[in-house]
Amino acid sequence: MILEVAVIVLALLWAASLCAFVLYVRKQRVAAVQQAEADARRDRRLKELSRRLDTYQNGNVQMGEELHEMRSVVAPLPEKLTRLEQRDPTSLSFDQAARLVGMGASVDELTQSCGLTQAEAELMSKMHKG
Repeated sequence: MILEVAVIVLALLWAASLCAFVLYVRKQRVAAVQQAEADARRDRRLKELSRRLDTYQNGNVQMGEELHEMRSVVAPLPEKLTRLEQRDPTSLSFDQAARLVGMGASVDELTQSCGLTQAEAELMSKMHKG
């Protein structure tokens, strides 16, 4: 009788252990699926962020190239301005030409009324437009 009770108790313990193991395996499978979904979301987010970073970097490179081009255009302007200021004092003053630009005078109007060359009028227009 003791042997039968021991066998029954051992059988119940074995069944409980088996049930606990099956539940544990199911829980692990669910956790693995959830982890795989989280990994997939993370990978998609990383790809999106990488794409955005590439776009940002390309924009910065392009902006740097444009700044370099602008620097080469702007670099000679101080010298040109000095030459313009040292021009014949009998001609209409550049201050007056600057005022005319401020009032909305066009490049053609500057060349006609101030006696400036086309390049000088364009320079004055670009420098004093506000």
